[in-house]
Amino acid sequence: MSYPGYPGAPAGYGGGYGGAPGAPGYAGFAGQAQDPLYPYFSAVAGQDGQIDADELQRCLTQSNISGSYKPFNIETCRLMISMLDRDCSCKMGFNEFKELWAVLSAWKQHFMTMDKDRSGTVDPEEMRQSIASMGYNINPSALVVILKRFSTHGMIAFDDYVACCIKLRTLTDAFRRRDQSQRGVASFAYDDFIQCIMSI
Repeated sequence: MSYPGYPGAPAGYGGGYGGAPGAPGYAGFAGQAQDPLYPYFSAVAGQDGQIDADELQRCLTQSNISGSYKPFNIETCRLMISMLDRDCSCKMGFNEFKELWAVLSAWKQHFMTMDKDRSGTVDPEEMRQSIASMGYNINPSALVVILKRFSTHGMIAFDDYVACCIKLRTLTDAFRRRDQSQRGVASFAYDDFIQCIMSI
C-alpha cells in the first residue's frame, strides 16, 4: 500500500540496488567490457572499481548525458552518489552507475517534455506538474519551499531539477522505511533525523 508523497519508480528505473564491485584489484564481471556504459565508467574508476563525486562529474561530462544542458555541478554529483550509497563509502560501483544512468535518462526525458523551447529551464508551474506526475502528493506550502530552493530568478535548470528529484526520492525512501504502517506518519529520533538529512 502506498501513501501520499511516495510515488512509484520513475520510468526507466529498474529498482533495486545492485551490488557494487569493490574488492581491491577488481577486474569486472564477464561481459562487462561489452556494456556500452563501461568505457565511460572505467576511464575514471580507480583500482577498486569505484568512483567518487569528482570522478562521476568527469564521467557524466565526458558521456554528455546532459546533452545540450549544462554539465552537472559537483554538489549534484555528490547527491547522485549519496542516493545509491548504501555502505556510506561516498563512492559508486559500476552497477550503481548503471542504475544512476537509467534514472538520469528518465529524468532528462521528463525534463525535456517540459522544456519545449529548449531554454534549459522550466517554470514553477511546470515543476509543480512534474512533481505531481511522478506521484508525489506534496502540499502547497511544501511546494513553495521546494520551488524557492531549486529555482534561480524564478526558473529551474536541469541540474537543479535533478538535484530536487534526488532529494525527493532519497528523503521519501528514508521516510517510507520508518513509516511501517504506511499511513504517511513516521517517528524519527533526533540523531536518525540528522543522519538522514545530512547524508544527502
